[in-house]
Amino acid sequence: MAPIIIIPARMGSFRLPGKPMALIAGLPMIVHVLNRALEADLGPVAIACSEEVVAEATRAAGGIAVITDPALPRGSDRVAAALAQLDPDRRHDVVINLQGDLPTLPPQLLHRVLAPLAETGIDVGTLVAPVESTEEAAASSVVKAACAFRDGADLAPVLYFSRAAIPWGEGPLWHHIGVYAYRRAALERFVALPESPLEIRESLEQLRLLEAGMRIGAARVDVAPFGVDTPADLERARAVLARPQETT
Repeated sequence: MAPIIIIPARMGSFRLPGKPMALIAGLPMIVHVLNRALEADLGPVAIACSEEVVAEATRAAGGIAVITDPALPRGSDRVAAALAQLDPDRRHDVVINLQGDLPTLPPQLLHRVLAPLAETGIDVGTLVAPVESTEEAAASSVVKAACAFRDGADLAPVLYFSRAAIPWGEGPLWHHIGVYAYRRAALERFVALPESPLEIRESLEQLRLLEAGMRIGAARVDVAPFGVDTPADLERARAVLARPQETT
């Protein structure tokens, strides 16, 4: 595989406007995410954004920024548009879509998300971690993946995603981590498809892939990294990534 990592970012977050530029330990959040991706050392890394302020911050940190059409509706659309600009010669056959609100992501998880693509027939790799509490299971903001890991395996196909606590019955629940490794052809097919009924109902774009017959494989990890969606999340990230002089 010859992967490229593309991080979509937009300033218009409903719950935390200006999120990519929120300062954490003296750096914009998008720069922290850029650094986590670079630390993984998997291949080129770029930010796909529609605002010049994000592009300027990225370039000031030594990163690559691609300005995409602000009318694009989703991060996956921005990733596909940036990929077409960055790699017209199609040297990269896999693209990792890393959300721009995961500043504490352990870089090794970007290696893990590639693991499902080693299996023939898997179009997209993603990550899951165990749900750790009844509150987490009940939270609609925590997306659950219906998958089962047989005989100690650490890879499994995902049959469905939901904001509800699925599957029913005894056994673990799996917290979906929104990082994806797409085979390039799968990403291009995905963004060309219209929204699907279950995607609209659950407000989960990955269901469009499943409804179109594509296969998603999950790699299990121990703990789900937290995303920054609210002011409280931002304060938590600041505490985690505080510089030494800020912890005294």
